[in-house]
Amino acid sequence: MSLSGKVFHHIHPYPPFIPENTTKLIVGTLPPPRFTLGVLKEGDVDFCYGSRDGQLWPILNEIYALDLSFESTEKAVLERKAFLEKRGLGICDIVSSAKRAKIDASDLGMQDIQLRDLIEILQMNPTVTTLLFTGGNSKNGPEYFFRKLLRSYHITLEVVSTEVPRIHNFSLPNSNRVIETVSLTAPSGAANRAVGSMEAYKLLKNKHPEMTTVDFRVLQYQKFF
Repeated sequence: MSLSGKVFHHIHPYPPFIPENTTKLIVGTLPPPRFTLGVLKEGDVDFCYGSRDGQLWPILNEIYALDLSFESTEKAVLERKAFLEKRGLGICDIVSSAKRAKIDASDLGMQDIQLRDLIEILQMNPTVTTLLFTGGNSKNGPEYFFRKLLRSYHITLEVVSTEVPRIHNFSLPNSNRVIETVSLTAPSGAANRAVGSMEAYKLLKNKHPEMTTVDFRVLQYQKFF
């Protein structure tokens, strides 16, 4: 769907959610445009990563046996906020807004992108030690944008591990804090093909034929959440 030649201004509908005790920040890009437009589908949750097609909350629901509600209710929102507060987790997507010629959720479709200053946000939240990217360094992914932000600060990511999920760290300016970054496999259906091609997934799938790409992400994510 397009806007008959008009450009859609895709503004992030949610401010960062960072409880006082946050040690880990979940960092993505933008929710689907319908969240900005306020036209949710049945089963969407009006909160970060609330798309009924997204997999972050189903993954966390499985890891922690949360029994979350997957419905468009305030109860579902409060359940997620309570979990984040209890676990010391925050959410701060790196994209503040973008323009789109076509209304879809494609990262590659974003233009004229405005970023949130995560360095400034980290300086304001001294308990945060880890950034959990919901995607890697492919163009217009969260790590890709974060690297762009770091360049403006003349900061370099140092490699800790090149295995997926890749791990880096960096020193925060004017501080003795070292922040770790983890680039998780994206919790989206679009990333299922990438998961299916991973050697680690293929090996596990051969041993456990019932394993799904979501199951694989559960195994990956539970090491870092």
